[in-house]
Amino acid sequence: MGDDVHNVIIIGSGPAGYTAGLYAARAMLDPLMFAGYMSGGQLMLTSDVENFPGYPSGIGGPEMMIHMREQAERFGLEVQDKNVERVDFSERPFGIWVEGDEYRAESVIICTGAEAIWLGVEGEEAQKGRGISTCATCDGAFFRDQEVIVVGGGDSAMEEATFLTRFASKVTIIHRREGFRASKVMYERAANHPKIDIVTHRQIKRWLSDENGLSGAIIEDPRDGSEQEIACSGAFIAIGHKPMTGFLDGEVAMDESGYILHTEHTMTSIPGVFAAGDVVDKRYRQAITAAGMGCQAAMDVEKWLEDQH
Repeated sequence: MGDDVHNVIIIGSGPAGYTAGLYAARAMLDPLMFAGYMSGGQLMLTSDVENFPGYPSGIGGPEMMIHMREQAERFGLEVQDKNVERVDFSERPFGIWVEGDEYRAESVIICTGAEAIWLGVEGEEAQKGRGISTCATCDGAFFRDQEVIVVGGGDSAMEEATFLTRFASKVTIIHRREGFRASKVMYERAANHPKIDIVTHRQIKRWLSDENGLSGAIIEDPRDGSEQEIACSGAFIAIGHKPMTGFLDGEVAMDESGYILHTEHTMTSIPGVFAAGDVVDKRYRQAITAAGMGCQAAMDVEKWLEDQH
């Protein structure tokens, strides 16, 4: 790699990474981004984004990520579609290893995001981002007057199901156990809703589809293995997200789920290391909030670097 030390290296892409790259490039910091093999993040699985300001007729998730990337590159962001393997934040300049090569940086912005946890059952891969989604806020409006199912038993499953009643004619919550992790108030709001059915002791065995896309699922009772078929044209999996922080190996402070903790503004527990987007945010998880935090992180980096010199 040689001896050159970068002002800032951005790890990860998506709305947080590309916005951080845009701001850092316009601040003449010559940012370098390792976008990862999955460059663009979760939006690469989202067919239509209708809730990002400035796109009155909506835009495809992958198309939006290409736009964000091109805009940042136009101002000088250098992007490599490679995965970061490990980091060393014990001293500055920080060490970052990418496919065997070592890079060094005065500051780092981590924007690796989180990934929704999927069920991984038969038929799922074919319908991802089409009939099967992990975000009701993003995709609920596509299922107006249709029957949909929600898989999960926590607050987010109840919230997604309640939100979906605005559009769907019927929402069935499928949960593998009797008891729910959801808070009492969230559970009761869903349970008392006339459009919501709650089915316990059932899990998805496989997804069914026809020429129009998703058509239903085979659900099984884990107690005795008995199966039944349920019809639906949309399905939402709400069994949690996991942040993409494995490569950090505990180099910055995280919560028990692996989400990075901020100490001051967007700075992590290591001065000079910042984080933005879904790798930090378990509450909102929207493209617009990730982009906003990417902007904040780049501005924080710029100010921090000025203060160092």
